[in-house]
Amino acid sequence: MIADPLILIVAPNGAYKQATDHPALPLTPAALADTAKRCLDAGAGMLHLHIRDADGRHSLDVEGYREAVRVVRAAVGDAMVLQVTSEAAKVYRAAEQIAMVRALRPEAVSVGLREVDQPEIGTEGLAGFFGHLAREHVMTQVILYDAADLRRWHGLRAEGTVPDAPWFLLFVLGRYSVTQTSDPRDLLPFLQAHDGAEPWAMCAFGPSENACVAAAAAFGGHARVGFENNLRLRDGRVAPDNAALVAQAAEVAAALGRPLASATQIRERFGA
Repeated sequence: MIADPLILIVAPNGAYKQATDHPALPLTPAALADTAKRCLDAGAGMLHLHIRDADGRHSLDVEGYREAVRVVRAAVGDAMVLQVTSEAAKVYRAAEQIAMVRALRPEAVSVGLREVDQPEIGTEGLAGFFGHLAREHVMTQVILYDAADLRRWHGLRAEGTVPDAPWFLLFVLGRYSVTQTSDPRDLLPFLQAHDGAEPWAMCAFGPSENACVAAAAAFGGHARVGFENNLRLRDGRVAPDNAALVAQAAEVAAALGRPLASATQIRERFGA
């Protein structure tokens, strides 16, 4: 397990941060393309992509996504998996999130389970959505915020609402807040609750992000790093850019004997 190639994902902007938070935060397709190339060179095999509207606000606009993906793809070719977010970010409702994913048909997407597992969607709607993702071979990462989310996921899988497919889980260690700092021990409830059926990655907040990467890598998981969750290096200094966070995560993987997964390996693993 320890030699399993580590999937290193970079989340360079997120839904909330602005240029006032960091001058290197990429908010336009061109800036995302430049960031993607730098992070690819530093070791990331996947980009977690958010876009903004003309006023800099979180957007799930399908045409906006198509343009951003086109520009980033021109910069990195097939050397990175491009994962779009379906995050609500207090703007969108579940039906709108699902409609965006169906219309866009992305290579890869992240889906917050608790965001789409809503009464207005119901069991039938949830089954239809995850069935669509499986049939279309959309590489899907399911975002889970705590062990209760993970148990709910296991239940949906067991009852057949979510079909068999190469799903990828993301364990979120903490919550979005100005002062949030995750701890590697935050991973333990997820590991205790997980049945091991699907591969998983983690993301963490604050300068302890790199220590959390080490914990995940040691336990056979994968990692997402970047300005969406954290602006600081492991020594507490503000990182100059996203690539610096990717580079220090790559150092951890090397120290633990985990080679970094290429985009080709990621696609082969998840059947995309």
